[in-house]
Formats: sequence, C-alpha cells, structure tokens
Amino acid sequence: MSTTKRTSLGRLGAALPEPEHYADVPTRRAPARATNRRRLGVHLVGDGVDVAVHASRAERVDLCLIDVAADGSLSERRFRLRGPVHGVWHGHVPGVRAGQRYGFRVHGHWDPAVGLRHNPAKLVLDPYARALAGATALVPAIYGHVVDDDLAPVDGVLHPDPVDSAPFVSHGVVVDDTFDGAVPSPRVPWSDTVLYEAHVRGLTMRLPGLPPSLRGTYAGMAHPVTIAHLKKLGVTTVELLPIHASLPEPFLVEKGLTNYWGYNTLGFFAPEPGYATRAAQVAGPQAVLAEVKGMVALLHAAGLEVVLDVVYNHTCEAGDLGPTLSLRGLDNTGYYLHDGSSPARLADVTGTGNSLDFRRTRVVQLALDSLRYWVSEVGVDGFRFDLAVTLGRNGAEFSPYHPFLVAMATDPVLAQTKLIAEPWDLGPGGWRTGQFPAPMGDWNDRFRNTVRTFWLADAGAAAKGQPGRDLRDLATRLSGSADLFGHGEVPGGRGPLASVNFVTAHDGFTLADLVAYEHKHNEANLEGNRDGSDDNRSWNHGVEGPVQRDSVAAEIVPVRRRSMRNLLGTLLLSAGTPMLTAGDEMGRSQGGNNNAYCQDNEISWLDWRTTGWHGDMLSTTSYLLRLRREHPVLRPTRFASGRPADGDEVADLAWFDAGGDAMSAQRWHDPHNRVLQMLRSGLHCGDGDALVVLNGSLDQQEVTLARGRGADFELVWDSSWERPDHSLEDETDPMSLVASPGESVEMESLSMRLYLTRPSR
Repeated sequence: MSTTKRTSLGRLGAALPEPEHYADVPTRRAPARATNRRRLGVHLVGDGVDVAVHASRAERVDLCLIDVAADGSLSERRFRLRGPVHGVWHGHVPGVRAGQRYGFRVHGHWDPAVGLRHNPAKLVLDPYARALAGATALVPAIYGHVVDDDLAPVDGVLHPDPVDSAPFVSHGVVVDDTFDGAVPSPRVPWSDTVLYEAHVRGLTMRLPGLPPSLRGTYAGMAHPVTIAHLKKLGVTTVELLPIHASLPEPFLVEKGLTNYWGYNTLGFFAPEPGYATRAAQVAGPQAVLAEVKGMVALLHAAGLEVVLDVVYNHTCEAGDLGPTLSLRGLDNTGYYLHDGSSPARLADVTGTGNSLDFRRTRVVQLALDSLRYWVSEVGVDGFRFDLAVTLGRNGAEFSPYHPFLVAMATDPVLAQTKLIAEPWDLGPGGWRTGQFPAPMGDWNDRFRNTVRTFWLADAGAAAKGQPGRDLRDLATRLSGSADLFGHGEVPGGRGPLASVNFVTAHDGFTLADLVAYEHKHNEANLEGNRDGSDDNRSWNHGVEGPVQRDSVAAEIVPVRRRSMRNLLGTLLLSAGTPMLTAGDEMGRSQGGNNNAYCQDNEISWLDWRTTGWHGDMLSTTSYLLRLRREHPVLRPTRFASGRPADGDEVADLAWFDAGGDAMSAQRWHDPHNRVLQMLRSGLHCGDGDALVVLNGSLDQQEVTLARGRGADFELVWDSSWERPDHSLEDETDPMSLVASPGESVEMESLSMRLYLTRPSR
C-alpha cells in the first residue's frame, strides 16, 4: 500500500499522520430513536443530537464522533444507528454539543460490478453537514479501493482499501443555527433587477481601501468599500460563484493549481471555509458560518440581493475511479446516475465523471433541503443552477415538468426567490435555453452569441471583405427573445424578463479580451491551450493582444473601447434581465485566458484600476444603468406585439432602416444591411419613447431618424463618447443633442445611440 502522495487538497491542516488500518470495534447502539427521522442530517435536539442519514443498501451505519487531541491525533466514539426505515438510519445521541466533529462509517456489500461501494474504513461526510473542519488530503487513503502511487487501481481491480481515511478527510461539524443579525431581503422585482456575477475572492483580493485581513473573504464582500462600489455602479443583485464547500480535482493539485471557481462540490449545506477570514477559520466552523450569514445581512441592509451559483449536478467524488468522501460511500447507486451496464458504470452528462440521479427521491430531497436551508437559515435570495438540464433529466431525457423543477416552482419558500438556470449540460439533447418552467429565468446564450457576432465577428469578417449575418436574429435578441421565452403553459410564456441576457460570464473572455483577442491564450492552465472554447466570436481589431501607446497600431485602441461600449450598451438597453460580469465595468483583462477556472491569482482577481479609460468605462456603465433604472421604457415586462396599444398611435415596438423607413423583408434578409433602428413606445409605462440606433458597419453612416409620434428626440448616449458627460467636456451646445423626427444625423462607424423623448401627457 503506497502512501507517497500526500498533497493537501484544501484548508488549514497539520502535517499528515501515518496511515493506519481501520479496526472495527464493538459499538454502542444509539440510545434512542431520532425525534424526527425524516429530517436528515445531525441537529441539536434537547440534551444531544438527532441523527438521520440515507444509506438504503447498507447493512449498518455508525455515527462517529471525532475528538481531536492537543497533538492533533484523532479518537472516535461510535454509535450504531437504528433502522433502516425506508433507507434511513437514525438515532438520538445525548451529550453532543455544537462544535462536535463527526462522520459516518457504512457497512455493507463491496461489489463494484453492481455499483456497491460500502467500505467502513472510509469515514464519509454527512451530505447534510452544515459546517466542515479539517482538510482533505490527496492520499491513497481517501479512495475506497486500493490504489497505487498514481492513484490508479492496483492491477486494474477494485479491491476494498483497509486504511482508515478519518485523518485525511474533512469532518462534519454540529452547529447552532441561531443568528440574531438577519436583515430581511430587499426583494428586488425582476423588472428592476441587474445581476452582477462575482467571485468572493476575486472581487475583493485587490480592492483598494479594503483591510488586508478582509481581502478574499465573505467579510470583505460585505465591507462598506465593496458595497460602495456596487451601489455606485447601480447593480441590484450579486450573483456569487459557488460558496458551497468544494475540493479541487487531483489532476489540478498535481500541477500546483486549484479549482478557483469552486464547481466541484463536497458539501451542499456547508460554506467554503477558505473564503472566511483567518480569524473566523481559527475560531472554528461556527464562526465561518456566522461570517457568511453576516455577509448576507450586510448586503441586504445596503439594498442588495444575494444569489448563489450552486452545483447540484455532480460532486467532487469524480468518476468510477474517484475518491470515497460522502455519497459514494453512503449509497453509490442511490445517488449517482448509472448507465445500466454490467459491470456498473457511472453515466456522465456533466463532463466531470459523475452526475447526480434526479430520478431518485433522496437526490431531489437533498437538493430541495439544501436550497431551503440557504434561504431560510442563511437568508440568500435565489440561485443560479449550474448545468441545470441535469437536474431535469429522467435518466437520459430532459423534461420541463420534472418533479424537481415542479417542486421548486411550487415550494412556498423557493418560489419567492430568484431561480436561474444554466440551461444546458453535456448529455444528449443538452441545449434547452428557454425550456425551463416559470418562475425560472434562463441564461440566454443565444443573446450572447448574437450580440458578439453583430459587433465583433461580423465586423471582423467585414474588415476582411467577407459578409456577415442579417439583422433578424439581432432584433429578436434586442426585443427579449420571444422565440425562446414566448411559449409555455400560459399565453405569452415567461416574458422577456426570463431571458437573463449576458455578453460575458466567468466562463470565457472578459469584455476587454473580447475586443483584443481572436484566439484563447490559456497556457497558464497547463493543458497545452487545449481547454476552453474556440467559439469566442471575438475580434482583435487587427492586432492580437495589448497595443502599446507608441505602436503604429495605436489607432485601433479607441475603436476597441468603442466596441466594448457597444456590447455594454446593447446588453443594458435590450429587453430582458441583464447580467454584468465583475470587472467588465472597468475593462479588466485576463490576458486572453478564456477558461481561468484554475487561476487563483492576478489572472482572475479584479484589477481595480479606475483611472484613465478604465474610469471612463466605469462611468459609462454606471450611467447606462441609471438610464435603465430611471426609464421603464428601457425594461419592458411583456413581449411587444408590433402594433399600437389601445390609446396609442405608435407601435409598442417598431423597426426602421437607415433611411427612417419601416424595415422591409428585403432589408431584414440583406447581410450587407448593418444599420437598424428600434423604437419603443413608452406611453403605457408613463415614460417617453426610446429610439436605439445601431451602426454595425465599418463606415460612418447617415441615418434618418424614425418619425415616431413627431416629438423631438434627445440624444442621451452615444457609444462614440468616451464618457457619458462627453458633450459637456467638449462644451457642445446642448441643443445639438436634440434632433427632430426625420432629421438626418451622422453616426460614427461601429457605434450605437440612445435617443429619448419627453413623456406624452
């Protein structure tokens, strides 16, 4: 048995002890039944704890109370649980208090050919544990089967490993859920929502004004300096990358890297301890949990919602040859999706080696119980579901009426929250944008691709003399993607607000890199630049990467910045719910890395430069968000009909060409037509009308403004402006910003404008 690989995977921990074989000893039976065996997990009740755990194929389950001596050595007190009752083992154990470490040892058949992986030598984590202590180490002992120095099965056979894993794995910790500082949710309506996708660590690691002890932490996320930026920017809802406890994959650890994004869950209830302050980590798991709850409360007090990115589609136990840390040791066939073959193999629709089987009652219960906990006890306002198609699969087939999706939509706790699907996975028929049920919203990848294509890919093609696409798909995205979200169980479908529009996310190029790179540069990931998408729809404007001020190519730099403003403007002026990626408002770069999932360093951490053009970009983003907030005409809640509403003389939505005429079928299908005007009536929302004009050509264009209802248009934003107060800096006559319907105006190449009229009385 080799013990040479001894790399820490996780958190604070002492030097690793020598491995020892597990010894089964007589155990006391749990003194009493659990008060409520249907409530899974370990909960403080009366003079001790109630325990309930699902392990439907086990022959015996022991609760192991772990005590740590001053020298770091571990000792166990074991209690044999009662049952099973419908697969649940349970008991009440007196004398247990908050702070107690624990785990389970599961006895039963070892028969990998039929999917059974019971091995009592492995201390497995309670999937309902609300806090964790100790680090998990990349050593052979964490594997249920015997492995060699390379962590591969010996002789290709899965023999049960006799080494005790307790010293090498994270332990659950009993916690007291009492928290007196909760602040009610601001409950921002979807019509007002602006999502801001951020990483707790990446957002705060280099934030000026933040005390060093709070950088990269939950407390830093809720510090007044962080909140001041979010409020000044004008976002309403912070969408945090995963904060569930997670582990990096062994192949990353062996390279000296880590899973920075955190999409590799170890525990669905426990927060990631590594994002807590050092003081909280030293104080213990209860303090870590309190810091998370405090973060949510402080953000609520500032009027900001908190949405969590959650990963219920798979776990960190990887494929058939992965470690045994929790679900695999409890009930491998009951939790994971298998392909039905013999010998048994895991079915992988997530690309991670395993997928949770949402046909199983206990899997659905685990996810629902976790979600309710984070809302009811921690106070979060919603969730973004990673690879959400997996959660709606009945084996191979996806259904929008899957019991889990229906349960969320009808649950009295969860139905009041924001529920957002990443509407795809890697399995058959995995692309399902627009097909999730109300009240969920979907990340709209069609919006992302279409907007990038119009402003970047097509413009780059035009620079090479090649034609682009016509304007039909662009208009569909600008108006809320009715083709995707206009159907469902009720007339009108979920409406435009269900379309979560984005042009960038954590996965892919940043906004600045979209306009500076045509090819990914992921060498730092140590995968030979093979990882990450090749479908970026970006344009480097003629030069790959940064351009120096004294370079002969310096003339493209202002055009790049204008392209960034075009992307931002299209995002924030389109129908739907916009999502910004943290740092795009300041033009941050990842050096062309479009898959920085393993870069916990300056590649991923926000660069908080707000001087020069970075400050101009921040001002522009804040200004556009203020316009969106102040003008309901810019955030319609229903799909347009293309006809005047009752009492109006102007269509709720109309399209015009560069000559100010209604778009003809010929113009819609012409790939050389690169100018489009979109006119929205604001009469029935108490606002003026909005005219958005887009010039996607490489040449300056003369545009005759649509006539609308005959009222003058005021130019309130032009993407050719470096700053939103550009006209004041240039001492431009304010009257030059007013244009009459039917008036011809000159538009810069690759630019867009927003005109508004005064509200009709």
